[in-house]
Amino acid sequence: MSAPLRIAVHGAAGRMGRRVIALADADKNIEVIAAIEHDQHSLLGTDAGEIAGIGKIDVPLSSKWPSDADVVIDFSLPEAMDRCIDKCIAHETSLVVATTGMTDEQIERLREASSSIPIVWAPSMSLAVNLSMKVAQQITEKLMGVPGGLDVEIIERHHRFKADAPSGTALKFGDMIAEKLGDDTKHVHGREGHTGQRTRNEIGYHAVRVGDNPGEHTIVFGMLGERIELNVAASNRDCYAGGAVAAAKWLTGKSAGMYDMFDVLEM
Repeated sequence: MSAPLRIAVHGAAGRMGRRVIALADADKNIEVIAAIEHDQHSLLGTDAGEIAGIGKIDVPLSSKWPSDADVVIDFSLPEAMDRCIDKCIAHETSLVVATTGMTDEQIERLREASSSIPIVWAPSMSLAVNLSMKVAQQITEKLMGVPGGLDVEIIERHHRFKADAPSGTALKFGDMIAEKLGDDTKHVHGREGHTGQRTRNEIGYHAVRVGDNPGEHTIVFGMLGERIELNVAASNRDCYAGGAVAAAKWLTGKSAGMYDMFDVLEM
């Protein structure tokens, strides 16, 4: 039998990090060897399994970075990404990035890092979301020339604690749809006041923050006389954690480069 995949979870005490630990620990082909948080976290030293609600796994929450991980799964915060990238390059560790809200400079650093290590980076790790993005592109391609024109609006709903808006997933939906609509597509965020008629070449974005919603995206394709609404919704966070674990397993043996969930899905 081959040795289990050794993973480290960055942002391990967060909502997503806990679910990654729980799902990874349940996989016989994976060994969780490190649970990483910042050096001021109140739970440092606590067993990561107990934090995740699965009982002891003999891996303490720590700010120390392991040198022997095969892959790091990152569900942290933008301000923690620079250290994460530096450590993965230094230890030649593969990286799965699920953190959203990064700056343009951090994204460029991530792209530069992909020349040294294999990276999977996607705004959503959900398999259903990524499949829906491809469907959204197909709908756009088939309907963009319909008489009277095609209107596209993106409505995203997340929990009250989410710090960035619109979501990285909503922006990715918009970018992929814009690839089909053309270079003159405008991205419009919300509407207020006397805005005048909707222009023909825009994608509208609307962010809703309510309760504990783990994530929902509705893409509205409006035409004169009919419409299509493509909806993809998470009922819990395991879809994101499970997708990240799948991406980590897929990265095994891959050469340095930037990959996404479409690569993982072989789409």
